[in-house]
Amino acid sequence: MADLSTVLVTGAGGRTGQIVYKKLKERSDQFVARGLVRTPESKEKIGGADDVFVGDIRDASSLVPAMQGIDALIILTSAIPRMKPGFDPTKGGRPEFYFEDGAYPEQVDWMGQKNQIDVAKEAGVKQIVLVGSMGGMNPNHPLNSLGNGNILSWKRKAEQYLADSGVPYTIIRAGGLQDKDGGVRELLVRKDDELLQTETRTIARADVAEVCIQALKFEEAKFKAFDLASKPEGVSTPTKDFKALFSQIATRF
Repeated sequence: MADLSTVLVTGAGGRTGQIVYKKLKERSDQFVARGLVRTPESKEKIGGADDVFVGDIRDASSLVPAMQGIDALIILTSAIPRMKPGFDPTKGGRPEFYFEDGAYPEQVDWMGQKNQIDVAKEAGVKQIVLVGSMGGMNPNHPLNSLGNGNILSWKRKAEQYLADSGVPYTIIRAGGLQDKDGGVRELLVRKDDELLQTETRTIARADVAEVCIQALKFEEAKFKAFDLASKPEGVSTPTKDFKALFSQIATRF
């Protein structure tokens, strides 16, 4: 049993985090799964098992129990913009967004991710997989203006902190996330937001989840940062060789 890898996924109550947690549980011959969620309600939502911890990423001390003895950490936490009430799409214009108090990108995507990296490093973690977003090269990206949160800029700061931490890392900057089946498309890895200039700039959450887990299995995924998207279903052969996929990447950040 000693050669099983204990993996904690944070943001395990979120839409992508739930998929990663479930996939890890299904592969109990390879992994011991743990999840971190923010509330007891989220814990119940994903099954309420003893391997799901409740903690607040803004409070580093609350993360210690979940991180004790882990081999790998998959970070899937993110600030979530909320739409201001009263938007009427029939009247045109654009909805306005806000972040709840204490849940701005600076607190969640920067400080919260920094706390996770620090506590995991202290616990002796061997690899950290961090899921971010494409678009971070452009300070004027529309996502940064949502709720005046500068979300991509804070995510980028956390990515740089991880890259400088000395812990082996894999930084996955995902394209637009879609709730579709995984494993049925050819995956594309690039750098520096190049995919945003193409027609292929979306990715199924299930495919992001799979790449997170595959990154734990190959040396070729370590000390790498890349953008991730996919071709449409049915136009090319679905990606099955993840070692080859990670080998295409030469960028450390």
